[in-house]
Amino acid sequence: MSFRVGSGHDSHRLAEGLPLILGGIKIPHTKGLVGHSDADAVLHAITDALLGAVGLGDIGDAYPDTDPRYKGANSRLFLTETVAKLNQLGWYVVNMDVTIFAQEPKLGPVKLAIRDSLASLLGVPTDRVNVKAKTGEKVGHIGRGEAIATHAVVLVSKLIGFEV
Repeated sequence: MSFRVGSGHDSHRLAEGLPLILGGIKIPHTKGLVGHSDADAVLHAITDALLGAVGLGDIGDAYPDTDPRYKGANSRLFLTETVAKLNQLGWYVVNMDVTIFAQEPKLGPVKLAIRDSLASLLGVPTDRVNVKAKTGEKVGHIGRGEAIATHAVVLVSKLIGFEV
C-alpha cells in the first residue's frame, strides 16, 4: 500500500446577512462567509488537502473563482467531485482531521453534525473524521470576529500493483 498526506487551509471574511455554512451544515449566526461559491471554508480546506495529497494542485486550480459555473456553488460539489476523482485514480480516504478557527459562533453544539456531514461526503465511517473548533482568543481577524479560517489534514491510501 502507498500512503500520502495532504494539508489544506482556507479562510473567508464574515459579513452580515449571508448564510454561514461550515462542513456542509448551515450554522445559525448573524453573519456568513463571503466568497465566490458558498464560501464553506471547511469543505474548501478539505478539498485542498485531498488535491494536494495526490499532487493535483489546489482548489483554485480545480475550481477557479474565475469560472462562472462556480459562482454561488454549493461547496459539496467540490468535495464530492474531488473524492470521485481520487477514487478513479485508485486513492481512498483513510482519515481526515479539520480545525475550525472562529471566535463566534460557538461550534461545540454543531461539531458532531459537521462530522457526520463530512463522513458522508468523504464516504468514510464517522470514526475516521475529526472536527475541532478553536477561538481566536479575541486576537487578530479571527478573534475580532471578522473571519473564519480552517486547516485540514487528510491521509489517503492506494493499493500498489492492483487495478481499481
